[in-house]
Amino acid sequence: MDPYENLPKEKMTSSGEISQKFLDLGIQTFQEACLYVQKLKYGYNSNPDDKMILFLENMGSCTTKHGVIAGLAEELKIPLYKKVGIYKLTEAISTGTDRILKKYNIPYVPMIHCFLVYDKFRFDLTEGNNNGKKTSIEELIHEEKVIPFISRKDEYLLFKQVLKEKIMTSLEKANIEEKTILKAREEAIKLLKDNIK
Repeated sequence: MDPYENLPKEKMTSSGEISQKFLDLGIQTFQEACLYVQKLKYGYNSNPDDKMILFLENMGSCTTKHGVIAGLAEELKIPLYKKVGIYKLTEAISTGTDRILKKYNIPYVPMIHCFLVYDKFRFDLTEGNNNGKKTSIEELIHEEKVIPFISRKDEYLLFKQVLKEKIMTSLEKANIEEKTILKAREEAIKLLKDNIK
């Protein structure tokens, strides 16, 4: 991912609920808002479908952190967007993954991550947070532009579509079934949550 200094530096104006919230916090530019969100504690929100939950709980995951900033960009008419990416989770990314891979006899666990795109730059506002990962996600199986506050349901449907159309075509050759991948994914989600404690 790219350095935060490449983020847009536009002045904050009261253009909606999110921009007004940042102004109320004394934040004057879009870049300052991004840095504020990046510094917030990493954590899974009680209701990620609530676009203001990040402010209520003073923390966020990749879903809520990038949702708020993509929503802010939309209010300020800045051409910065949220993307959902699907990556290969391995031990190199998160400690404990090998146990899952051995249990299900699979090469990796496909997982969802999201990030921001502006011009030719990509930003991950969860980098440097205690997010359960040892490294940033650079290689993706699939990436797709989404609305800022894509619902968990729609995000999962996107994952299932990519799983069927891109991932299973190669894994089925190794006699791996979709239900095996979905079970491994459930355990991997729990592992990532445990790794941030």
